Amino acid sequence: MSRTSRTARSRRIRIAAGVAAAAVSVSLLAGCGGSSSNSDSASSGPVTITFWGWAKGTQDVVNAFNASHQDVKVNFQQIPSGVAGGYAKISDAVKAGNAPDVFNVEYAALPDFVSQGAVQDITKLVSDDLKAKYLPQSVELTTLDKRSFGLPLDAAPQALFYRKDLFAKAGITTPPKTWAEYLADAQKLKSAEPKTRIGTFFPDDPSTLEALSWQNGAHWFTGVDDTWNVKIGGPETTRVTDYWQKLISDDLIRVQPSFSQQWTASLQKGETAAYIGAAWGGGVLKSTLASTPGAKGNWAVAPIPTWDGQPASGMLGGTTFAVSKDSKKAEAAVQFATWATTTPEGIKARIASGTSSSFPADPDLIPGAKAAFNTDFYGGQDIYSVFVDAAKSIKPAWQWGPEMTVTNNAMKDAFAKLGKGGTIQSAVEAAQKATVEDLQHRGFKVAQ
Repeated sequence: MSRTSRTARSRRIRIAAGVAAAAVSVSLLAGCGGSSSNSDSASSGPVTITFWGWAKGTQDVVNAFNASHQDVKVNFQQIPSGVAGGYAKISDAVKAGNAPDVFNVEYAALPDFVSQGAVQDITKLVSDDLKAKYLPQSVELTTLDKRSFGLPLDAAPQALFYRKDLFAKAGITTPPKTWAEYLADAQKLKSAEPKTRIGTFFPDDPSTLEALSWQNGAHWFTGVDDTWNVKIGGPETTRVTDYWQKLISDDLIRVQPSFSQQWTASLQKGETAAYIGAAWGGGVLKSTLASTPGAKGNWAVAPIPTWDGQPASGMLGGTTFAVSKDSKKAEAAVQFATWATTTPEGIKARIASGTSSSFPADPDLIPGAKAAFNTDFYGGQDIYSVFVDAAKSIKPAWQWGPEMTVTNNAMKDAFAKLGKGGTIQSAVEAAQKATVEDLQHRGFKVAQ
């Protein structure tokens, strides 16, 4: 279907906003989208569905499901993470008519897949009781036009991971509660050990800046009637960009690609003393530094700093299960996704490897996730209690735009100029310009 015909058949979609899921109407080009009707239901006998995903522990989840279910069987295919090629593979498969029945897609990418008509409306298969199981902020990110287009797998509240021993050597007795304290601690660390920095700015990953802007109350995208209001560079975001630009300009943090060899080496050498991540970062750090002398027992987790010291968080990542548009096995796909996201057996299988600190979108599963994750690396700290409080503080009503790839690519291209005359704010402005131009080209009404 051409862009012109898709524009002509565009339908209005409301993205749920607020914990009460008050809807705000937006226009997404989803004219080719499918429905949840299917001729091959899970109740008619053994059904085999295909599933594509990439998260750690996914194969273990599939194995556990297949071992405990006779009516539905899952064939799993590991694919690259979304931004590493997974989304392109899924999109190509949808166009070719051979997409899997169900696949993982991050919250930020779901509206794009809906706008492509790549996923089914599964509202009839998602009861109110099922939706009530999940964290409200996760539900609103999978709800468009009061319709369900996915089931939340995990939530990704922000957190601060830090080296207790390096902080102590610099005279820092408690982790920073405010961004002002974070800046002061960055100065103390550099003064105590000239090679040590408090953290890292990832020029290849805009998601951290997005989460920090979200935390500060920004709303980059707001749907009103049939118009997208795009405000990537608003004052809430500018406060964040100015702050991080100062940290970079004063040489108080490193600028390194996310999870790169340089970043890992700086952690191993004790030259980077903290990491601003999300709940899933607990498993990343543990697996990355498991064999590093002096790391085990010295890392700890604290709430992410805020501007006023009061709890507040954005969401840094997070994944859903979506049913592809052409699947005739939506019931079976939703049955599997429900089991994977709401049962103790599903979360236990995901975390059994010991490298995943997945934070379930279903709060009832948190005790099981906590029990399955060995926290020796964190000195036995109850890190999940930090994540639980952070999840409660995730600000509601955040909306992702219908084409985040364009937004993020423009920002990454501009981030590459940091240290060469470019700034974080100029990257935000580039993203604003590129996003507006793309949405207008695709036939959206846009306000700024």
